[in-house]
Amino acid sequence: MGKQREKLKIRNMKLLIVTAIKVFEKEVKRMFKKAGINIFSFTDINGYRDLTEQAIESNWFGSEMNENESLMFYSFASQEKTDLLFKYANEFNETQKTLSKIHVVILNVEKSN
Repeated sequence: MGKQREKLKIRNMKLLIVTAIKVFEKEVKRMFKKAGINIFSFTDINGYRDLTEQAIESNWFGSEMNENESLMFYSFASQEKTDLLFKYANEFNETQKTLSKIHVVILNVEKSN
């Protein structure tokens, strides 16, 4: 029965990846806490947006390449907790008037040691 419980535990385990601009750091950390995800990692990343397809006149940044200071958070957590964080991020994004959003990806974990 131990192996069966372990398989069920892994099946419910998700890899959660969240990216956001640096100014959203506190909000993302609050979402993790509110969702009950108390163990996570994060790192600074540089986000790029290639605007070469967009006309310079309509490009708010006035250049072809835009770089943003961003963060990437990741954690292994249960489906229930990752679903909560996904919900909180969507609620946050709905209230934003900026182009930047909090992006959440939830992936299945097939195997773990």
